[in-house]
Amino acid sequence: MRPRVLRATNIVLGLLCLMYFLTYIDRVNVSTIVASNDFLHEIPLTKVQMGFVFSAFAYPYLLFQVIGGWVADKFGPRKALTVCGIIWAGATIATGLVHGMVSLFVARVVLGFGEGATFPTATRAMSYWTPKERRGFAQGITHAFSRLGNSLTPWLVAFLILSFSWRASFIIVGIVSIVWALAWGLYFRDDPSKHSGVTAEEIASLPPYGSRKTSGVDVPWRRLIGRMAPVTVVYFCYGWILWLFLSWIPSFFKGEFHLDLKKSALFASGVFISGVVGDTLGGIVSDRLYAKTRNPKIARCNLVAVMMLLCAFSLVPIIFTRDVNLVALALSSGFFFAEMTIGPMWAIPMDIAPKFSGTASGLMNTGSALAAIISPVIGGYLIQKTGNWMLPFIVSMGVILVGSALSFTMHPERPLADAEVGPAPAIAG
Repeated sequence: MRPRVLRATNIVLGLLCLMYFLTYIDRVNVSTIVASNDFLHEIPLTKVQMGFVFSAFAYPYLLFQVIGGWVADKFGPRKALTVCGIIWAGATIATGLVHGMVSLFVARVVLGFGEGATFPTATRAMSYWTPKERRGFAQGITHAFSRLGNSLTPWLVAFLILSFSWRASFIIVGIVSIVWALAWGLYFRDDPSKHSGVTAEEIASLPPYGSRKTSGVDVPWRRLIGRMAPVTVVYFCYGWILWLFLSWIPSFFKGEFHLDLKKSALFASGVFISGVVGDTLGGIVSDRLYAKTRNPKIARCNLVAVMMLLCAFSLVPIIFTRDVNLVALALSSGFFFAEMTIGPMWAIPMDIAPKFSGTASGLMNTGSALAAIISPVIGGYLIQKTGNWMLPFIVSMGVILVGSALSFTMHPERPLADAEVGPAPAIAG
């Protein structure tokens, strides 16, 4: 008997955690890079131009949410994530070779293509490999690793810049991402029962694979879009504050408090590490609420509403103090409560449409992707026009309050019925 931690289901979850970790390093490292004097000396950018560079990633990322989720549902997570990994790794390496605003923008766009399908596809993989009562935890822990990537990126990139160069920081991380893509393709199997390392006990705890095959089945687009629309709007509100933090926090401490690269990276890492705890705890709390009540409305929607409300109130102190430590504490607290919503939010697509969880989660994540286009640019515009680094965060407080109010319009307790989906035809092989 192999140790429980080395069982196939846990190794698959570990690979997904590593993927979330790497994708977020690859997508947010540019936020720390543009705060460095070496980069700005080679490629000088205004605040608005920085905002457009931050948001360039999000245009194809938005487009490929639904497309990527559909591809995952149709062809399986093994092929989809392997191809995505190679694309995003190549784009990361290419970013280290740019020599101007245009080439940097293009590299970020390609990165968005590569990463656009990753989270919906990962959700599809989890629907194969995760028991229903552990969905919140699985989504929470994987997203916790993405926030770990956020928290380590400012420190890691600053270290690589000082040790090598800002260009080398992209190339090194890109090579690591290629290694992950190859490992995923070699280890993972879409059907858990066909994996040589899976145990009978694990198979018994997982949903039947045959009922989750959707190749050749028409996606009930009209019903699915209607059911996921409120979830998408709520996730847009969350995404607004997320992408503001990811894009501007490293520059915020440097611009508002005139800290050097090392100190600003340290404060930024402190803010993002709170998200690691929030993601993990949110998934655990959601699962425990579900186990106790068997009511997804309570375990998902109510938890999201309360956490978004607490996020907004946690940011209030930044309006009244100039103490960098208190500001950092307020931002950390706000980010913690925002990330508490991740586990329950990403469990909702699996609750509503278990047979189309890739497509459903892609629909939800279009909200965050759209916020990723708008939020960084508006943040940069407000900072450049007013010189007030606090103003974008104050605006985000209003947005997250809207999300809290709309959380009650989501209905994870009403899954799509088989009659709404239609019978699945037999699949050869």
